[in-house]
Amino acid sequence: MDQVFAPWRIEWVEREEKNPDVDECVFCELPEHGDDRAARVVARNDRAYVLLNNAPYNPGHVMVIPDEHGGDYTALDDETLLAHARLKQQTLDALEAASNPDAFNTGMNLGGGASGGSIEDHVHTHVVPRWSGDTNFMPVVSDTKVIVEGLDDSYDRLHEAFAALDGATVPAEDAAVELD
Repeated sequence: MDQVFAPWRIEWVEREEKNPDVDECVFCELPEHGDDRAARVVARNDRAYVLLNNAPYNPGHVMVIPDEHGGDYTALDDETLLAHARLKQQTLDALEAASNPDAFNTGMNLGGGASGGSIEDHVHTHVVPRWSGDTNFMPVVSDTKVIVEGLDDSYDRLHEAFAALDGATVPAEDAAVELD
C-alpha cells in the first residue's frame, strides 16, 4: 500500500484559532465580505462560488462551494446540485486555460473529522491542479512543500481565465467573475 506523507499540513491542522475573523461559518461569510479579491472569491453563479484555498496543496487549488449552508451533500436540492456541478466544470475549464495542468484531483470531505476535512458543516469540493513531478524531493527530504506561485498571482490568473469563459461578466475590478 502506498502512503502519502504530508507533514507540512500539521501546522494548519493544529492551529488554535481556525478562523479568528469569522463569527459562524467561513463559507457563508466570505462571499458576503464585500471585497471578493480580499476574500479570494474568484467566480460565482446564482447558487455557488469558487474560493481560492488559502493553504493550497498546489497553485490554483480552489474549492467550489454551494451558497446553501449544510454538511449533508444528499440534502442539496436539484437546482443547487446542478449549479455546483456546472461551476465545477467551469472551474476545470478555467484552471486548464490558466495553468495547463497535466491532471486534476477533485474531492469532497464528507462526514466530519474522519474524512480529513477541517470544515465539515458546509459542503465544498476541492479542485487541485496537478503536474507530473509536482511531488518532488523537497517534501520527502526536507519536510518542505514548495508552492511555486503566490495566492495573489493565482487569483489574477484564475480570475482572468474565468472572465474569458462564455457567459462571464465582471461587475467590478475586484469583484468575482459572475457566470451563467
